[in-house]
Order: sequence, then C-alpha cells, then structure tokens
Amino acid sequence: MTKKTQQGDSTRAVHSGEREGRQRVADSITTPIVQTSTYWFHDTQEVIDYQEGRQQSFEYARYGNPTVRTVEQKICALEGAEDCLLSASGMSSVTTLLLALVPAGGHIVTTTDCYKRTREFIVRVLPRMGVEATILDPADLDGLERVLKEKSASLFFSESPTNPYLRVIDIPRVAGLCRDHGAICVIDSTFVTPINQKVLELGADLSLHSGTKYLAGHNDVLAGAVVGNGELVGKVRYLQGILGGVMDPHAAYLLLRGIKTLSVRVERQNATALALARYLEQHRAVEQVYYPGLPSHPDHAVARSQMRGFGGVVSFDIRGDLQATAKFIDALRIPYIAPSLGGVEALVMQPAVMSYWDHSPEERAQLGIRDNLVRYAVGLEDVEDLIADVEQALERV
Repeated sequence: MTKKTQQGDSTRAVHSGEREGRQRVADSITTPIVQTSTYWFHDTQEVIDYQEGRQQSFEYARYGNPTVRTVEQKICALEGAEDCLLSASGMSSVTTLLLALVPAGGHIVTTTDCYKRTREFIVRVLPRMGVEATILDPADLDGLERVLKEKSASLFFSESPTNPYLRVIDIPRVAGLCRDHGAICVIDSTFVTPINQKVLELGADLSLHSGTKYLAGHNDVLAGAVVGNGELVGKVRYLQGILGGVMDPHAAYLLLRGIKTLSVRVERQNATALALARYLEQHRAVEQVYYPGLPSHPDHAVARSQMRGFGGVVSFDIRGDLQATAKFIDALRIPYIAPSLGGVEALVMQPAVMSYWDHSPEERAQLGIRDNLVRYAVGLEDVEDLIADVEQALERV
C-alpha cells in the first residue's frame, strides 16, 4: 500500500488551524470567540518587540483577531495557500483586492458573465480612479492575450464557474498568459470551493470566496476571503487595515463551524445538482440548462479537466416568458425564493426579477440576463423530493 503523505480535504477542514498556532483555553476543542476590540502589552519593550517582528501578538481588532486567524489558517490549508485574509463580506474582499492591486490609471480584464455588484464596481467605480476594463467572453483566450499585450493589463478577474451561466475558465491557460505578461490572475472560487477545484494549484495567483455561501454553508453569516500568494495577500491586508472591512469574531466562529462540514456538504450538493440538471435537460418545459457537468455545456471539457465536482447551482431557461417563469417559481414548494446560494436550504431566484429588476428589458438582454432564466441552488434536501417538486411546478407552465 502506498503511504499517504497528505491529509484529505475533510480532515483539513475539521482540524487545520485549530491545534497549532492558537492559545489553548481550558483545553477546549472548539476555538474560542475572542470578543475584543483591542489587545494589551505588558511593557514598552514588548510593544517594541512586536513592532520589530520579534514577538507575535495582536494590537487592534482591525489588524487581526485570534478567532479570525484560526479560520484563515484553515482556509489556507484547504487551498494550499501561503496566506489568507478574511473580510466582512465577499464584496468587501472583491473591492479591497481590486483597490489594493490595480494601480490608478491601470487596466483590468474581466468576463461578460459576472456577479452584478462586481460588474458595477468594475464599470462604475474603478473608472473614477482612471482604471479601464476590457470585458471578454470567458473562452476568448485570443482576446485576453491581445489585451494583456496591447493594454498592459495588470490584473485578470473572473468567477469560475461564473454567475449565473456557470461558464468555466481554462485556468491553467489563462494563468499562463497572465504570467507571461506580468498580470495577476484572480479567480473567484465562490461557486466551486476548494473541494471541487483548487485554483491555486491550477496556476492562479489568488483565489477569492464569498464565504457567505458554501464555506459557511448555513445562510447565517456574511464573510469574504482572499487566499493565495503571501505578498499579494499582504498588500490587500494592509489596505483592509485602512478601509476597515474586517470580519467580526463571532461571524468568524460561525464560518469556522461551517467549514468543518464543507466537504460532505459540497459532495452531496454536487450529486443533487447533477441529477437535477439531467432531469431538467430532458423536460419539455425547459428550453436550456446551464450546468458544467452536462456534455451540452460549452465548457464541459474544460470543467472535466480541472474540476472534481461541478457544484450545487443549476441555471436554466423556462420555455416561456417572464410571467411563465415567475409562475413556475411561485409553484415550487421546497426552495425559498431568495438570493444567495450554498446553504443547507435550497434557494431559487429569477435573476431578471431578483437582481436586475432595476434594468429595462433591453438592458437585461444586453447583459445576457434572459427574462426566463432561473437560478436554482440546491441544499441538503433529498434529491427525489427536489425533483418531484420541480416536476409539479413545471406542469404549471
């Protein structure tokens, strides 16, 4: 038998960061919530030793917290990263990262399929600092190479899989192009988690998470994480100390608790989503299904080459208009009609109504948001129950 030299994801999710590197309190198994805004020193020499790096400690909660640091170490272990920085939300991680790593007057590259608020920050806020953006199809590698060369772009940013059409980036090729042209490669791993895809191993410089979703897994906390290259994370950490979007220690505790079951939750959601996608694809009331685990998905081959599971979100078009799609959603009995994803409860939404109602139909069409699009995030319910519920709701369309 070959000797195993590295722990698996489930073992690391449960134990990493909690036996080493934290102060023991009454021999507790669970990591304590260190609920303090500031920390004290015994004398001036101790302050000087801390300032000059001879003594590890904490100073003020905006710069670090023991509970938060434990979670950061756990995520580092799962991602195989040098460092991790938690923040108050996924969007706090996105905005702080971009502000820290893109110079004034710089140029970034992102993709057409993208979370709405990330897109808004890139196209509405960053231009105020002279930052321009090129938006490409997720598979347009020729366009990416051209922009990296002609625009001297400093950073590539994309989700993979993307939101809501679940496009999959060819990370090794994209990371290689970025490396050749001196650009930073950042992949938002929220939909996939390090259980399904380790983007740093595939070549990305940084992995980003909305920890609100799968990492926490219970729809009860906001969290964000930037993981990867230590020097780059350090630059983001420095700016976060100025901007202040830090994680609360109680939220960190909830995130820590959630991560311990991440592997088993994701594996279950992978299986449920794949079964649901296969069912939807053969139903007469469904026009198209977007799920990278299906051979019909445009990025299926890429997904198979770099993903160990295809995630818990299925997007699909109802054969009908906005009203017919709303009728289907209203007929569902199990999922909650709500934004977000990754929790133990199934959630469903109609992006045209939930996220893009403030856009005209023409504007939605320009952004690729169809009125008949549904995004379904499975939970931990029995797959047979979810499919039966979807079946009865589709009969209403």
